[in-house]
Amino acid sequence: MTTSTNSALFDLIKSLSKTEKRYFKVYASRHTIGEENNYSTLFDFISKLDEYDEASIFKAFKGEALLNKFSITKKRLYDYVLKALDAFHANSSHEANLYKMIHSAEILYKKALYKQCWKILKSAESLALKQEKFHILLEIQLKFKRLIENNGYSEIAPDEIDEILKNDLNYIDIIQNYSQLWNVKSLLFTRLNKKGVARSEEDKTAYKSIVQPLEKIKTNDDFDSKYLKHHTLSAYYFAIDDTSSSLKEIHQNIELFQKNPSVIEAEPNVYFSTLTNAIYSHNSNGEYKEAAHYLSLLKMLPSQLESATNEDLDIKLFSSINSIELNLLNFRGDFAKAVELEHIIEEGYRLYGHKINKIRRAYLGFSLSVAFFGIENYSSALKWINHILNDSELDHKEDIFCFAQLFNLIIHFELDHKQLLPYAIKNTQRYLKLRNRVYGFETVFLKYITKINKSPSQINQLDLLAVVANELNELRNDPFEKNVFNYFDFATWAQSRVEEIPYATLVKRHFQERSK
Repeated sequence: MTTSTNSALFDLIKSLSKTEKRYFKVYASRHTIGEENNYSTLFDFISKLDEYDEASIFKAFKGEALLNKFSITKKRLYDYVLKALDAFHANSSHEANLYKMIHSAEILYKKALYKQCWKILKSAESLALKQEKFHILLEIQLKFKRLIENNGYSEIAPDEIDEILKNDLNYIDIIQNYSQLWNVKSLLFTRLNKKGVARSEEDKTAYKSIVQPLEKIKTNDDFDSKYLKHHTLSAYYFAIDDTSSSLKEIHQNIELFQKNPSVIEAEPNVYFSTLTNAIYSHNSNGEYKEAAHYLSLLKMLPSQLESATNEDLDIKLFSSINSIELNLLNFRGDFAKAVELEHIIEEGYRLYGHKINKIRRAYLGFSLSVAFFGIENYSSALKWINHILNDSELDHKEDIFCFAQLFNLIIHFELDHKQLLPYAIKNTQRYLKLRNRVYGFETVFLKYITKINKSPSQINQLDLLAVVANELNELRNDPFEKNVFNYFDFATWAQSRVEEIPYATLVKRHFQERSK
């Protein structure tokens, strides 16, 4: 019997907080599942497992009736845990409250208490309007219509019927426009997550064609539509390397949140992502004080949202805050301080496991690899870059996977892996050619790393490194190539080898020059 068979129940139980587990125990003590209430004992046993192991469950509960048709037992306990969670989180959000009110109205309707039903629906309508929950407003409208029909239209005037139609069409219009905005945003991010920022005029044209429909989509006055329009445009400008325009859209959204503080509490993930984008863009723009300001706001977010935090937000905060801090420290050349974050990141991996998005893991791993490279711990740098290269599911994420392969070549070079390096170079060349990613930087870098690896003497290597350093530095001024150096400063590495000074020293020097 495999240890991983149908682990949905295990995953659900392990996701529960201590408070949620405590509530389940109380809830289970007041209810009985089926004929026996030993499901609580099974719950306790599973919650103590580090990994899902059905063999150990069958051993512990040998002879118990719950093992008969165990798949049904698991399904019942799974549903029961969800019922307890539903009760625990009944008032945890505006949407939860609204659905609770709609359900109460449904109960009153079935009991023929129509006036009470109408009263609750009016309260729900008022709250839904305040919170701009237009999809729920359509559902409330349907309930009103049923009550009007049930009452034989005796207490409603024609102008009130027209008002209902007017509201319906307004809500539908808002939802339709939001859906169109979401469609454009999602098509944009699908390409951006795979391809990265534009590396050619063709890429730039492709991004422009995706966002072109925005010109014809009406933006309503609701928060979600305005946010989505600014968010999509900020991502588009980022993709075509127009950082200033991207920042203007990001700041529009930050201002939007500040005018609607209740949304921050209701949708902390969205506000958190906006701050993250501001930090990254300001840093890329050389505006380090602004980047530090928004990072401080981001770090304050958990304490501000103590009552609204959840595991999903915790995971995003963990991965993004550490990713941002790593990037900022690496950018400044403070690699020794950056590697100190390794134990925090490993602890986060232990706590959240596979729940951390693979792409987030990849960026964290890449940044840690760069940090260890900066302190000349090349073995650890190779360990972290291999986490990316050995994950076949990341192959489709061309941007990060491509630069991981290129950085891998430099690590092997520093480790003097003369036998491994030729094979690594060929694999990288094959990967880039198959995915049509042979841009200016990749062409220059691969040409010279191949020559450097084959060069007969160290003097000849230094001559080649001097040439590649100059050519790569020229690419910094190319709008389609300069973003390459946000991953790792390949040009500065080549220069450090030529000048025979530590890479970290040169990165710090360049940062200080930019900061003046």
